[in-house]
Amino acid sequence: MKQTIPVVGMACSACSANVERRLNDLKGVRSASVSLAGRTALVDFDEHQISLSDMKREVNSIGYDLVVEADRSVEAIQKREYTVLRRRTLLSWALSILGMCVNMKWINLGNDGFTNQVAMLIALANMVFCGRAFYTSSVRQLRHGAANMDTLVALSTSIAFVFSVFNTFWGEATWGARGMEWHTYFDSCGMIITFVLTGRMLEEKAKDSTATSIRQLMGMAPKTAHICRSPRPASAEAAKAAGDEVEEVPVSTIDVGDILEVRPGEKVPVDGEVTWAESFMTPDAAYVDESMITGEPTPAEKRQGSRVLAGTIPSQGKFRMRARQVGENTALAHIIRMVQEAEGSKAPVQRIVDKAALVFVPAVAGIALLTFVLWLLLGGMAVLPQAIVSAVAVLVIACPCAMGLATPTALMVGIGKAADKHILIKDATALERLRKVDTLVTDKTGTLTIPNKNVDFTKADTLPPEAREQLKPHAREAMQQLEGQGIDVWMMSGDKEEAAAFWAGKAGIAHFKSRCVPNDKEEKVRELQADGRTVAMIGDGINDTQALALADVSIAIGTGADVAMDVAQVTLMTDDLMALPEAVKLSRKTVRMIWQNLFWAFVYNIICIPLAAGALYLFGISFQITPAWASALMALSSVSVVLNSLRLKFA
Repeated sequence: MKQTIPVVGMACSACSANVERRLNDLKGVRSASVSLAGRTALVDFDEHQISLSDMKREVNSIGYDLVVEADRSVEAIQKREYTVLRRRTLLSWALSILGMCVNMKWINLGNDGFTNQVAMLIALANMVFCGRAFYTSSVRQLRHGAANMDTLVALSTSIAFVFSVFNTFWGEATWGARGMEWHTYFDSCGMIITFVLTGRMLEEKAKDSTATSIRQLMGMAPKTAHICRSPRPASAEAAKAAGDEVEEVPVSTIDVGDILEVRPGEKVPVDGEVTWAESFMTPDAAYVDESMITGEPTPAEKRQGSRVLAGTIPSQGKFRMRARQVGENTALAHIIRMVQEAEGSKAPVQRIVDKAALVFVPAVAGIALLTFVLWLLLGGMAVLPQAIVSAVAVLVIACPCAMGLATPTALMVGIGKAADKHILIKDATALERLRKVDTLVTDKTGTLTIPNKNVDFTKADTLPPEAREQLKPHAREAMQQLEGQGIDVWMMSGDKEEAAAFWAGKAGIAHFKSRCVPNDKEEKVRELQADGRTVAMIGDGINDTQALALADVSIAIGTGADVAMDVAQVTLMTDDLMALPEAVKLSRKTVRMIWQNLFWAFVYNIICIPLAAGALYLFGISFQITPAWASALMALSSVSVVLNSLRLKFA
């Protein structure tokens, strides 16, 4: 069986990679994919070999938590954790600013010894009260032979703190007596914790919307239904005599074949077939709003034998229906599963990032340890101070690594510029993948066209297409530019053949299909992907969510359904479809900037890490980057990456 399970406690890509690796190592788990953005694990497992409780126990052992209990609220847990994180971040900022004032002697405390002792206490308070989670997490990770960014934060701050404490009390006697310059790094300890906490707080704030949208989607399914015995209501007297009573029951108790009555304004409880219908306009038909499924604003006419879907709402009339698909077999349940699986899925580029994250932490720690050992092997105990200084310098200069900032900073600027053009990108992977898109699948109503809300739906069939809706601004020009960028466009519409052909022609789209249901759009995306194409899907309704979840890049319309926007990686907050080719151009510029950043970050590490380790001494050159200079270069490398990324604003 396949199930999406909420995960609590993940903070970085290494965290999600560790949870994923742990789950995949368990007997009975066929495959597991963990999404950091969605904070979920999509697990395919054999329920006869392993239970949810077993998986929870194993994940708990490495410092994370699977929410498998029915009585635990993921929303409440996340809200509580965010509140605690925010408090610790604010306190850390206060302590870091105070520590900087002391270290820079903006607050004069007299002699250097007392100043260093006060700075030590401030840094210790920051580490204990604000950064405690880093150290407890790293300990749990190390017990299981794993590491994440918490490990690197804990290692660098601990070594810097211990080294600074030693220097505070014995620095002058140990290093000064030998003519060596010595420093303390209490301010660095505090600022590392502060910046990491701030980043995590901002990330957690940005992740809240997805889980909320899923709960809203689940809320579209009704909780109760009206069950009856007759497929067609008799007169009041006859119904009473025959015992044809209508009873309100929980939806979970409905079985296939049950006869249900649906009244105006009520939600259809399950998928089924109409057995009888009436309305004040039509004696043998009711009108049902199926916009959540079809995306079309015009209510659909339902007569005896017509199919109705769970979650849709009769706008006029009432009907009785025979249940055909119940529970997890309804179309709405299928859409929910698709959305949940989309949250747990992972783009190929993210898998590369996860693998790099698993290697980065032990690699930096290993280089620092190797530096320490080589100094001792080559110089003996006489160079012990130099060995410690060199190892600390390596840790400081590589944490945070400029290579770690290369991709996110460029993406951040790219996303900001997209926002200026009314393009909201919530998944950075989408911005990277847009450059590879060679096929666009688009919905019609609400996406390419704007429906006329004043149309009388009972007469809609007799109206010309342009009276029912109109083409969005610059839609034809946008489609032409997309084709000029090498992107084929397919229009998938739930409308009639004549209307679909008319609007495809108006927009200059050569490929189209009419009378589409959600499965048709999903299958078209699958078909195109099977042909080796990179597919983007754009839509505005719940009916589009299946295809949006499956597409390589998913794009929603800002005026559409909330669920579609939450599933989509990109949202267009404008009716001007010229935003589509603009987004593709921006993606290509951003990726070029990422490669530039990675190149210069790689050069920085290749040059600076050996210099921090003291490699030039091997060639008789008495030069080395000290921890103090390492801190400055670390900051400079980060600033240079950011400044280079800012050029995107003017590109």
